[in-house]
Amino acid sequence: MSKKLYADIIIDISSESLDKTYQYEIPEELLEKVQIGSPVEIPFGAKNRRIHGYIIEFSQKPKIEETKIKPICGIVTGELAIEGQLILLAAWMKENYGATMNEALKTVIPVKKRIKEEIKRTIVPIVELEQLEQIKIQALKKKHVAKVRLLTELLEQKELPYELVIQKLAVSRSTIESLVKAGVIRVEAVKKYRGNRQKLESQVKKKILNSNQQTVVDRIIENEKRGQNKTYLLYGVTGSGKTEVYLEVIEYIIAQHKQVIVLIPEISLTYQTVKRFSERFLDRVSILNSKMSQGERYDQSERARRGEIDIMIGPRSALFTPFPNLGMIIIDEEHEASYKSEMPPKYHARETAIERANLVGASVILGSATPSLETFYRTSIGEYELLQLPNRANKAQLPKIHVVDLREELKQKNRSMFSRLLKDFICDRLTKHQQIMLFLNRRGYAGFVSCRSCGHVMRCPHCDISLTSHKNGTLVCHYCGYEEPIPQKCPKCGSHYIAAFGTGTQKVEEMVKKEFPQGRILRMDADTTKSKESYESILSAFANHEADILIGTQMIVKGHDFPDVTLVGILAADLSLNTGDYRAAERTYQLLSQAAGRAGRGNSYGEVVIQTYQPDHYSIETAAAGDYENFFEQEMAYRGLMGYPPVSHILVLLMLAKEEEKLIFASELFARVAKEWISQTKQETITKVIGPAAATLSKAKDIYRRVLYFKQPNYAILVELKNFLEAYFLYSKQLSGCRIQFDFDPLQGY
Repeated sequence: MSKKLYADIIIDISSESLDKTYQYEIPEELLEKVQIGSPVEIPFGAKNRRIHGYIIEFSQKPKIEETKIKPICGIVTGELAIEGQLILLAAWMKENYGATMNEALKTVIPVKKRIKEEIKRTIVPIVELEQLEQIKIQALKKKHVAKVRLLTELLEQKELPYELVIQKLAVSRSTIESLVKAGVIRVEAVKKYRGNRQKLESQVKKKILNSNQQTVVDRIIENEKRGQNKTYLLYGVTGSGKTEVYLEVIEYIIAQHKQVIVLIPEISLTYQTVKRFSERFLDRVSILNSKMSQGERYDQSERARRGEIDIMIGPRSALFTPFPNLGMIIIDEEHEASYKSEMPPKYHARETAIERANLVGASVILGSATPSLETFYRTSIGEYELLQLPNRANKAQLPKIHVVDLREELKQKNRSMFSRLLKDFICDRLTKHQQIMLFLNRRGYAGFVSCRSCGHVMRCPHCDISLTSHKNGTLVCHYCGYEEPIPQKCPKCGSHYIAAFGTGTQKVEEMVKKEFPQGRILRMDADTTKSKESYESILSAFANHEADILIGTQMIVKGHDFPDVTLVGILAADLSLNTGDYRAAERTYQLLSQAAGRAGRGNSYGEVVIQTYQPDHYSIETAAAGDYENFFEQEMAYRGLMGYPPVSHILVLLMLAKEEEKLIFASELFARVAKEWISQTKQETITKVIGPAAATLSKAKDIYRRVLYFKQPNYAILVELKNFLEAYFLYSKQLSGCRIQFDFDPLQGY
């Protein structure tokens, strides 16, 4: 006799109901037909009325008395509904990234609860104007003053907003209702959508594509016509016109009555991106982002579900837009770290987008001037198709890049944050009334220690990442736990100019005002972009020449297009090189290349000044030369030597507890049982266990944090290890009081 199988079924797809599931028995004839996400018909309640639900998990154990568990009636036939698709995607995320099914479901169904709909009501006459005039005269005779006010306004305006009539004209609802019953007027009600602010009424003319752009567009459309759904890397230099390619491909996709999701890395990009898409597709475009209210997000998701829009633009969470007929997902600036979630499930939008596309037969375009190593590696092995835009659009020239050695500036007694060359260039641009961007590379300002005389950085001898300074006078590696005291002088050159390095945007702003009092300045960082409209107001002010100099962190260098910017100054190229993270060189190359790409995008020639203490580092040399392929080769050699992604894969186990002793015990127990599992599965020769060690943030909100790292070339083996550790944690009484989280191929340090 076969063992019974049960299904946990959700009957309401809204997020506040995700915790409430009902267990049903799966009849034998349905065992091979059902899957996660399957829409099913079930008997519900005391009267066993037939309703629809969705399977979210399977189990072999009954949760209630077995005799009370009812069988599923059948599978709802037809295409897998959008809810089923998203549930299936959530199950994939749970398995591949490590989380509970509930956490995964709440990620793919982002609107937390059903929001009351807003209705726009309008009063319109349904009789001829002459008849309306007669009705008004009759009301005047009967001294129905409110009715007269309403009819007078209707004779002039032809239609009136319901709320205006109630509030401004002081007409009661009963008066309105009496005119409705008399057949004089009607009240038209339409759903009012929050968060859709596009007001464009006419389209901007399409730009004529250059030969490179047209070749790319033709290739994608040709594959679409053949029914070949692929993942593409659109690799184009900064200013090469990737957006025009997106627009042309999207036009073809929506002509096939399909929808498109366009992911952008940060909310700061929404202003320019949405403007360009709305100019082309008018009100068929909408946005989703975290700055929107819950009601706005709900309304725009509903518009997508109902097919009232064709294109959804937004950061990572827009990937789960409930489009019923998705045809294309575009991920612009695909290399950005913001596409990786920091909360369980710690999914990457790139892989998740590809999985969602596979579920529905859609294609994916990954666009970047500086592709992630993972993406470029997959094109090199034929997993993705490579499409290239090697030149800037409109025959614009790439900027000239100057690398300034700050060690030499120090020798020349220049202790300012601005090199002599950068000062001269800023003065020149201010005289010519051209614009300047000053980029402070603050990513990873985490207390690394470096020498200003020779550029030496204190690094871990075992992991080859920079050590982090702690207040107790030690340097710590947060991969393996190695420690050493902070040196008083540089171990390489003997200089006393060795210390933690860093500065802030406010300090830069103060120095710019002091050095260049004639310049009008805008600052864009986390402090100046807290309000809902702050990104747009700062960017539009700079675009309108209300400032000469824009100072900011990485948010100012991501995809913005200001044609009058002819100078970009990169003030501290070294900071991102020393983040205690194996991706430091890759991020540095990307940031420098993206920052440099903001210069000279219009008709005027652009120049870039990179200030650094390590001018001979390969990431800085290749960024200055604009040579991604050379950087890729050198970085891949390093990753292969150290066993880092994409050559190998990393699984991080983050452990948390209120009691430090309990956490130390748990971390050592996890390390021991993991090593036993690795040995039993004969993976010990190719699986490395690193740690346990205190996390970089070893204590937060009175919770202690420790980490374990596992390196293994085969991702599937790490998924199996994750499943084993999850199960061990679930059933082990020794680990009570602890919490765990998993992260595959992390983009942020622990």
